[in-house]
Amino acid sequence: MNLEQQLEDRFVCDKCEGSGGDVKRISTTGDGLSRLFNFQMHGFVAVSCNRCGYTEFYDRSKLEGQKAGMNVLDVIFGA
Repeated sequence: MNLEQQLEDRFVCDKCEGSGGDVKRISTTGDGLSRLFNFQMHGFVAVSCNRCGYTEFYDRSKLEGQKAGMNVLDVIFGA
């Protein structure tokens, strides 16, 4: 099971307590020259609640950079 599928399945909304989410990857610029030249240096995973649309962002490098990626998800979702 890939990272996106795990996040979708395990997501519980902090606002409405709905379960399940929609996952998208996004990239953003920083400041200074990266903004000027539109270098998208920062990657995030956005998880939106299927019920109310509330969205949480997670640093993609932290989630994917861990050797035991599930440990990060366990901390996020309290499993």
